[in-house]
Amino acid sequence: MLEIVPVNAFKDNYIWTLRGAKHAAVVDPGEARPVLDFLAREKLELAAILATHHHPDHVGGIAELLRGRRVPVYGPRHEPIPTVDRPVAEGDTVSIPELGVTFSVLDIPGHTRAHVAYYGAGALFCGDTLFACGCGRLFEGTAQQMYASLAKLAALPDATKVYCGHEYTLANIGFRESRRAGQRRARGARGPRSGLARRRQADAA
Repeated sequence: MLEIVPVNAFKDNYIWTLRGAKHAAVVDPGEARPVLDFLAREKLELAAILATHHHPDHVGGIAELLRGRRVPVYGPRHEPIPTVDRPVAEGDTVSIPELGVTFSVLDIPGHTRAHVAYYGAGALFCGDTLFACGCGRLFEGTAQQMYASLAKLAALPDATKVYCGHEYTLANIGFRESRRAGQRRARGARGPRSGLARRRQADAA
């Protein structure tokens, strides 16, 4: 049975580890040491590496993980990741026979120009596109691309489990609340409103 285990890296990165009885695959290993420690502790052999985009905190550990190992490295076809030897884009599939799992590749540009996600076994690995209570920043893509990418992810089944690249939940909630507070202050500065307007305002908040 496939188990998905988070391995923490840097300040707030998640390296997602897909593990079976004897093998494991990793998603977005920005740092090698936490992965190597996990593999040694759990007595697992690395079977595959999946990258969602080219930022160093997601791919920086790949070269070290490949030392003394020959495993496939999947990543976006149109991004500069020298360690990728299996470039993929939407319409491609990634099969990891050691784990008995296959993923569909989705193009989700916005955070970067050719960001991809991996969807399969009821799980979505979406890198820095979608987070709890937020989405990724626009570094290379456009707002229109990000909107289309989020719409594509929203169309996946409701039971899909989302595995994002960072733990930003509390920060995203804090940002949302600060924006709401600012909007409330701005509305208050415009003067009193009717009781009905205030009721609708409260319902919308």
